[in-house]
Amino acid sequence: MASAKKDRVYLCECWARDGLQNIPQVIPTEQKLEMLNWFGRAGYARLEVSSFSNPKRVPQFADAEEMFRRVERVPGVKYKATCINERAIQRAAALVEEGKAPDECSFMISVSQAHDQFNTHMTHAERWEQFGRMAKICHSNNLKIVATLGTVFGCPFDGDVPKEKVWEFAERYLDLGVEYICLGDTTGAGNPCQVKEVFGELIARHPDVKFIAHFHDTRGCGIACAYAAYEVGVRYYDCSLGAIGGQPAGYGEKYHVGFSGNVCTEDLVCMFDEMGIDTGITQDEIIAIGKRAEEILGAPQRSCVLRCGKAVHKV
Repeated sequence: MASAKKDRVYLCECWARDGLQNIPQVIPTEQKLEMLNWFGRAGYARLEVSSFSNPKRVPQFADAEEMFRRVERVPGVKYKATCINERAIQRAAALVEEGKAPDECSFMISVSQAHDQFNTHMTHAERWEQFGRMAKICHSNNLKIVATLGTVFGCPFDGDVPKEKVWEFAERYLDLGVEYICLGDTTGAGNPCQVKEVFGELIARHPDVKFIAHFHDTRGCGIACAYAAYEVGVRYYDCSLGAIGGQPAGYGEKYHVGFSGNVCTEDLVCMFDEMGIDTGITQDEIIAIGKRAEEILGAPQRSCVLRCGKAVHKV
């Protein structure tokens, strides 16, 4: 039985970005905005609105500027964009004068050179040079940076990723003046012991940094990894309704087989709530939101809670 709330975690809903990038059909802008506006009212701390990607490569995000111009901004909620290169940051900064820019811009580099080169066709050295230029644009426009590291817990091309490389890249991000560092398990290769070790070491090294856990549920370990991160002090999480997400649809050679989506929001919220940990979102609300997301996508997704309902406890 859930006890009185004893702690707080902060969720970022990734359905509209990391989630939808894996969906082949382009979801109408009106439906994306419907969901984002509901998220904002529901109690999320942060929302991933869109990605300033090349619309020819990822058509799902051709409406990125429109999304930021039209989304209803709820006080206290942070609205984030994924910005993989300088052109993306320039597009985000162009919205500043309108008062419609993202609160946060997410940089992303894979710790594995092979995976990063697959996505960007650049070396790590070239990427860090680019990040320096991107950070200057962000700082001059008062855009906060969320620093994301991909393939932290394993790479589909290179296998194991050295922990020392994770420490190095985290410190390089800190040199750019970031407040948040997100550790991404890009293809769901992580396990709870590994998660505790990596997050635990980074938190010990950098206790003032806000670390974000971004897990994919490919092997069914997403929820277990999320709790393992909580146990060592992580309080910020990315998640996606119905566990959708992963490698962009039609984005070159497929490197992610099986289920590619993020840890499931509905299941994560209900787990934390049952444990007496506050997410800011009620179980009833997240179940209703999850059902609407399935209606938009036209098919059942991978939420266990939507199939079975919330737990019933006898007093």
